[in-house]
Amino acid sequence: MELIFTKLTLANMKNNFPLTFLTFTLLMILSGCDNSQKSSHKNSNASFDYPETRQDEVVDEYFGVKVNDPYRWLEDDRSEETMRWVKAQNSLTFEYLDNIPFRQAIADRLTKLWNFERYSAPFKRAGKYYYYKNDGLQNQSVLYVQDQLDGEAKVVLDPNNLSKDGTTSLAGVSISKDGKYMAYTISEGGSDWRKGLVRDLKTNKDLSDEVNWLKFTSLRWYKDGFFYSRYPEPSEEDKLSGENIFHQVYYHKIGTKQADDELVFLDRTHPKRTFYASVTKDDEMLLVYPSEGTSGNALYAKNLKKGETEFTPLIEDFDNDHSVVAHHKGKLLVLTNKNAPNLRLVEIDPKNPAVENWKDIIPQNDKNALESVQIIGKKLVAVYIQDVVSQVKVFEMNGKFLYDLQLPGLGTLGALRGDKDENQAFYTFSSYTIPTSIYQMDIRTGKSTLFKTPKIEFDLSQYETKRVFYSSLDGTKVPMFITHKKGIALDGTNPTLLYGYGGFNISVQPRFSIANLALLENGGVYAVANIRGGGEYGEKWHKAGTKLEKQNVFNDFIAAAEYLINKKYTTNNKLALQGGSNGGLLVGACMTQRPDLFKVALPAVGVLDMLRYHTFTIGWAWEVDYGSSADSTQFNNLLSYSPLHNVKEGVAYPATLVTTADHDDRVVPAHSFKFISELQAKHKGPNPVMIRIETSAGHGAGKPTDKVIEEAADKLAFMFHNMGEEITYDPQKEEDIKEEK
Repeated sequence: MELIFTKLTLANMKNNFPLTFLTFTLLMILSGCDNSQKSSHKNSNASFDYPETRQDEVVDEYFGVKVNDPYRWLEDDRSEETMRWVKAQNSLTFEYLDNIPFRQAIADRLTKLWNFERYSAPFKRAGKYYYYKNDGLQNQSVLYVQDQLDGEAKVVLDPNNLSKDGTTSLAGVSISKDGKYMAYTISEGGSDWRKGLVRDLKTNKDLSDEVNWLKFTSLRWYKDGFFYSRYPEPSEEDKLSGENIFHQVYYHKIGTKQADDELVFLDRTHPKRTFYASVTKDDEMLLVYPSEGTSGNALYAKNLKKGETEFTPLIEDFDNDHSVVAHHKGKLLVLTNKNAPNLRLVEIDPKNPAVENWKDIIPQNDKNALESVQIIGKKLVAVYIQDVVSQVKVFEMNGKFLYDLQLPGLGTLGALRGDKDENQAFYTFSSYTIPTSIYQMDIRTGKSTLFKTPKIEFDLSQYETKRVFYSSLDGTKVPMFITHKKGIALDGTNPTLLYGYGGFNISVQPRFSIANLALLENGGVYAVANIRGGGEYGEKWHKAGTKLEKQNVFNDFIAAAEYLINKKYTTNNKLALQGGSNGGLLVGACMTQRPDLFKVALPAVGVLDMLRYHTFTIGWAWEVDYGSSADSTQFNNLLSYSPLHNVKEGVAYPATLVTTADHDDRVVPAHSFKFISELQAKHKGPNPVMIRIETSAGHGAGKPTDKVIEEAADKLAFMFHNMGEEITYDPQKEEDIKEEK
């Protein structure tokens, strides 16, 4: 939900991606090969024989400060020694998990709950409707097409046929304007690397076209080909951990080889810039968004209709975020936070792009952050965030307000699908107690009707969500959503899971999760703190949790934990904290700063080495949020909270299950490898501190359903077990309840 990407890619791929784990079969194959890494020493303060991890004499000096890095060798995740270490760690972890009495019962329960049909909102291309559907337990959702909404459904592409184990996923699709072809990208083993292919939609067979080494890209059709972004082919050793430099934009013409593709955009003087290409829907303007990090981008344009050969820089600095909504009557409608931290929609004349010539179409809302704008049925549909939940306003093309769209409740509008020339649109809506449902709306009247809703074997009416506001250390009011069974006793005995992210302008809005149901039905509480660093209240909220202000993020999360304890939802012995990616950093920082406050810590694919994160793959792009250890002021700040560097000798830390994956080329697994090694060496007490390392998996996107269930079950089992909870499921009781209903 979790998601460090370029800013523009994040804007176009805003999803909560679950993480996955190693299957038991793969584990047994690996663990049966070599046990030479099994520890010959035992942490005298712990109850476990942790695998022996070699400590080398590696010392870096930053501005006169010497910093030890004894586990540097684990950064080479392809070495035989590291692989043996991985196997030994997994062997210990899975032996521990196997001995939790109710682990399998939770997995079985989640499998049963997960087994329901799920649909995406349909989108229309060349007169046909496309959508994704999962029958329930399919590892990957299948892309379908229908001539009419009530017509016969035909399979366009079934990703489950791309690999035997379901680890190859469909990463993105783009259908040509005439509906003849579909360009699509696939991810293998969870990597951020993409392979681009082309399918003839009449025959439903792939052409010979193939483009490789794509990353942080879309596929944008123009005439008989498409634009895409890629990196030069890396060496085998740099494939998953080497720096990503010299991003380039190409044009591929159908029926040709990649070697013949036209180079459209490359900046040889700035190797660490990324370039995202797009074409306006009228096929007139080619746009390129240069970026130097996860926020802030420039904007270049070229008029294809006029045959322009050179790009015109419309915005040249990287101080703000800009995204073109449409090319309308010769002008560009641009969503921007320039002089508007809550964003505004402006009109920019490509012939006179200076800021003083910009014209407001939808001015900034001082209270609510503007999240997105689309043109549907010749109307501007603007999605806002109001105290973390969605709000939708509809305007005329000139910015005149028309009406507020009445949403089904307090929750999140997800995918919004519509066309500028059609009055019909679809959107998804969900919350912590409302499964993701699809609504059909008429843009002329603003009326919505339920189109599809899932049938889940779970009585959600017995549960409720509260939105509260609590005070952080500096007095800032922070929102938090708390979900639990109605009538729960506030006696401090409830097992509670606190989730957070807090970074990169990402808003964590209410969304439905099947995995949480097993927590809730066992008397658990699920809390989500909307801490600073996210985008819930615009750019000011984001900036208040970046660089030298990053400690605000951790203070906000710690204050959320204290609120839950003070209000007697739980106690420190029944409280777990969870987060992934930047959220993994959040967990790592909070558990090392306040180990007394939590019983269980679940950091997933976390950024845990804050002094070296920028040296791997796309890590350099995160400096806009974190700062860099190459700067003396930033170095001291990073060192003050870096989880790896703040594990103290002899401290009792929470029971910890670190999770990562061997193909994570966004937040490389070395972060997790080094952190757990330091934790196992210094932690005092009986709490287990372990790591679970998935193979053939990456940062989170596209993971097979069976592995998602395994991961969710293991985390819940680990949490409940270390809180002293006993979980039982009575199948006969479930059937009796079902019959009564």
